[in-house]
Amino acid sequence: MKFQGALVKEQGVEFAVVMVKRSVLANNSECDRVRAGFAPLFGGVPKVLVAQDSRGVPTYQGRKDIVKFLAGIPMEAIPWQEYTVS
Repeated sequence: MKFQGALVKEQGVEFAVVMVKRSVLANNSECDRVRAGFAPLFGGVPKVLVAQDSRGVPTYQGRKDIVKFLAGIPMEAIPWQEYTVS
């Protein structure tokens, strides 16, 4: 499986951002399940999920302070990487 994600350290806070399908964000228990699935890759840092609509507008789900921070910056400022998990 391949996915887009980023490990970020900003203002003394380290966190992960993971791109998911919009349908994942519609269900809190699905968000929790997906977030837990990324724990082996990103360890104990907070994980924020993001999905884009058809116009590319992001919606973030996760810790409120991190979501607020991410909402204030362009997505291009996030150091995205492609990860591969077998």
